[in-house]
Amino acid sequence: MATFSASPLAYVLLFIAAAVAGFVDSIAGGGGIITLPALLAAGLPPHLALGTNKLQSSFGSLSATLRYRAGGMLRLRDLVPGLAATALGAALGALAVGAVDSRLLSLLIPIFLVCILVFMALRPRFGLDGGTRRVAWVPFWVLAGLALGFYDGFFGPGVGTFWAIALVSLAGLDMQAATAHTKAANFMSNIVSLIVFISAGTVVLPLGLAMGVAQAGGALLGSKMVLKRGAPFVRVMLMVMTGAMVLYLALKYWILK
Repeated sequence: MATFSASPLAYVLLFIAAAVAGFVDSIAGGGGIITLPALLAAGLPPHLALGTNKLQSSFGSLSATLRYRAGGMLRLRDLVPGLAATALGAALGALAVGAVDSRLLSLLIPIFLVCILVFMALRPRFGLDGGTRRVAWVPFWVLAGLALGFYDGFFGPGVGTFWAIALVSLAGLDMQAATAHTKAANFMSNIVSLIVFISAGTVVLPLGLAMGVAQAGGALLGSKMVLKRGAPFVRVMLMVMTGAMVLYLALKYWILK
């Protein structure tokens, strides 16, 4: 197990960052753009920051999933084939990390996210109401689970946005329901990736668990707000967090590389 020592103030700030990240991530994704820079700023080397971040974010995705299930937004038994496919995709993606160059993805993903923002801006009603299901439920989940699970295990940024858009445009869900289902998929791919990180010894367990408690609390509050305020709120938050993700990735991979 990896170890890390920091000042009490650093732990407090990381705890706060995890709570905020859990809140926004349960609504629209993108919590990693808060916690990962915070972990790096606290002095963790990149490999430990990535592993510890995956541990604490798993608490948030689990907390949100359980809250959405309790709120009637999810029936987990309907998701078993899709979650199994997501787990397989994430495992394959994690195994491919060392074998495939991700530099092309790092350049293209911000462009894809900008296209999504433009598309949503031009379609102001997109995601506010349930639409037409263009792909049958089980095939959708198996194919999307394999593809997006692989992406999450291999690279990851923006996967929540891609899940939400796919669930709205292909599965016919509104933004509220899409967010709930996205968290279930995120949890599954998080767990698979976490197993890989733990086996590699790149997780600071005490820090990850402490931040995980904060993540879970933030995610609980965020998911409650989604259940209360519905699809319009989720749509706005998704656009805001997608824009923030574009800025973060552009700075990281285009400007400050």
